[in-house]
Amino acid sequence: MNPNELTSYISRFKDARIMVIGDLMVDEYIWGSVSRISPEAPVPVVSVTSESLRLGGAGNVVNNIHSLGGKVLVGGVVGNDEMGRKVIHDLRRMGVETKGVIVEPERVTTVKTRILAQHQQVVRYDREVIRPIDPQNIQQILSLLEEGIDHLDAVLVSDYGKGVVCEPLIERVRSLTLGAGKIWAVDPKVKNLPLFRQVTIITPNHHEAAEAAGRYVQNEEQLMAVGQFLLHRLQAGSVLITRGEKGMTLFQENGEVTKIPTMAKEVFDVTGAGDTVISVVALAMAVGASPKEAAILSNYAAGIVVGEVGTATVKASELEDAVKNGIRVKNKSPLLNV
Repeated sequence: MNPNELTSYISRFKDARIMVIGDLMVDEYIWGSVSRISPEAPVPVVSVTSESLRLGGAGNVVNNIHSLGGKVLVGGVVGNDEMGRKVIHDLRRMGVETKGVIVEPERVTTVKTRILAQHQQVVRYDREVIRPIDPQNIQQILSLLEEGIDHLDAVLVSDYGKGVVCEPLIERVRSLTLGAGKIWAVDPKVKNLPLFRQVTIITPNHHEAAEAAGRYVQNEEQLMAVGQFLLHRLQAGSVLITRGEKGMTLFQENGEVTKIPTMAKEVFDVTGAGDTVISVVALAMAVGASPKEAAILSNYAAGIVVGEVGTATVKASELEDAVKNGIRVKNKSPLLNV
């Protein structure tokens, strides 16, 4: 595909307005080194050198859209705790309106903590409370969407299965978004996938797609069957299945199937790559790109972030350079901020 055509969409990302609805969380990274095994148990002893906190989940999607120049609204919930306040603080520092970020007193803000040594993840532990959000908070998010729908280009649902995505919310999101002729993009979790009927584009990974279809995927023929099954089951415009080192496969309602090979030169960490994919897909389609063009752009972006350790974002200038000149391997020394 013509690089100039692809980069023309990137230059228009600044004109896109997207509302992100989903599970807000924090990604915590504890960095260190390992030089010995514990005498207490057969586990490595990590000597901690530094720590960092980053927006995760739907927050990472917001961060990606912002980093690429798009204008973004957000709807989600956090707990009445230090990490919840950090999420709100970081969003405000980015210039993102936070009236759609609701504090639920009984909820714990989800925090995923990863301990890394020599750029390898040693262990991850999660702190969270998984339960449906309160009905009045569903309505508050929907009210924000209702107020802004005429000024939006797309609505993006980032589902991490923590409780924001539920049938009452999604039924109204579908009605508002499609009724206004807007793009509806979804990064799903398997358990909620049946809710996303008539979605414009949805981006499960190959494991999620296979589980949702109740089938094994061990070859191309089986992948084709799964993609077509999901396309018809959801009455979707497009299904983009991400496949790790095998790239992506795009299934469209017009019957076209496009295989997109990976652009990654090196893979250091896949954390957050799905967030980057859905962010770029939504941005590109919001400014007029076809599903195929949007998928190709998102593949370049994913190739950039998997070459970094930890949750990462892409800048518009980086994406333009990757499209024109290919993806370059970066220095892997982590940039840390606490």
